[in-house]
Amino acid sequence: MPISPTSLPDHPSALEADHPHLAGKIPHPEPDDLRGNIENFIGMAQVPVGLAGPLLMQGSHARGEFKVPLATTEGALVASYSRGMKAITLSGGAKAEILDEGVQRAPYFKFIDLATTSRFVAWALSEAEAFRHITGQTSQYAEFKQVKPIIEGNSVTLVFEFTTGDAAGQNMVTICTNHICQHILRTCKEEVIAFYIESNASGDKKANFQSFQHVRGRKVGIEVVLPREVVVSVLKSTPEAMERFGRAAAYGSLKSGTLGVQAHCANGLAALFIACGQDAACVAEAAVGIIRLETTPEGNLYASGTFPNLIVGSVGGGTRLGTQRECLEIMDCYGAGKARKLAEITAGVCLAGELSILAALAEGHFVQAHQSLGRRPNA
Repeated sequence: MPISPTSLPDHPSALEADHPHLAGKIPHPEPDDLRGNIENFIGMAQVPVGLAGPLLMQGSHARGEFKVPLATTEGALVASYSRGMKAITLSGGAKAEILDEGVQRAPYFKFIDLATTSRFVAWALSEAEAFRHITGQTSQYAEFKQVKPIIEGNSVTLVFEFTTGDAAGQNMVTICTNHICQHILRTCKEEVIAFYIESNASGDKKANFQSFQHVRGRKVGIEVVLPREVVVSVLKSTPEAMERFGRAAAYGSLKSGTLGVQAHCANGLAALFIACGQDAACVAEAAVGIIRLETTPEGNLYASGTFPNLIVGSVGGGTRLGTQRECLEIMDCYGAGKARKLAEITAGVCLAGELSILAALAEGHFVQAHQSLGRRPNA
């Protein structure tokens, strides 16, 4: 049996005392407290939160052991992720780095013909310093990074890219882009026939090839070498078996047209996002990634993950709400200066979940685990 209740953390009574919102000791917020987060408020949808881990990280920003709150109604999920985290921790921790950062908004401009579009693009590219200045005046945290034109006949999409500090940043980049576009509409010499603030080309809340190749949010690389004895004792498999199944799964991803190669990153991301006040709809883009497994010459298992679209924040949005803030505080990921740390932990969660499920599938334990932990007794 690869996953059992004994792999779960002990009952966190001390943790409950320190986090009264999660423990249900503080009443639900009043409607005025939720202004900016919800309209037509009628109540709270309560999703159980479990602790997975500990997860040992040796990242550039996330260093140490972390217990990770996951909000889910799927039995076996917390146990499975805990198993993967245990394997990583016993292997000395996962190394992680932020490879790139950027959040996009993609306004659309239409002109009379291609020649006019080309002149407009040349002018717009020359305005980069103005765009940078406008961004600085508009937001305390956003920084203009670049603009990339996509010309389509007599129209062009300008893909504006920003860094957004410690916020996930979708609203921030929308506001900054709007101010830039108002400057464009006021000062450009070409006649703009049509303008839209977003042309569906930014990748917002969609799995897409552009973000997969570049970045949306934070792009994180992560790796770990698991000793053979850890693979055998914790994951109940072998490096060779997991590598063989990893190849078969890669072919399956290719045949189904999946962006990336991964088994179920959306599971851990959705649970983490809901627990920690992230935009849950962004799981659609964040779940794109590549997992790679190799048997080393020494007979150990090398595992790496590349996640280009981890759009997470430690401030803003739902992070300020009671239980969400407490979940972030459990990982010391609430507030300014913590978003990169959160991104690296998020990558660790994804990698842990992949290791556990790939081992279960490689050894034929997948169904048994779900029958044991994913169903109520006598159901």
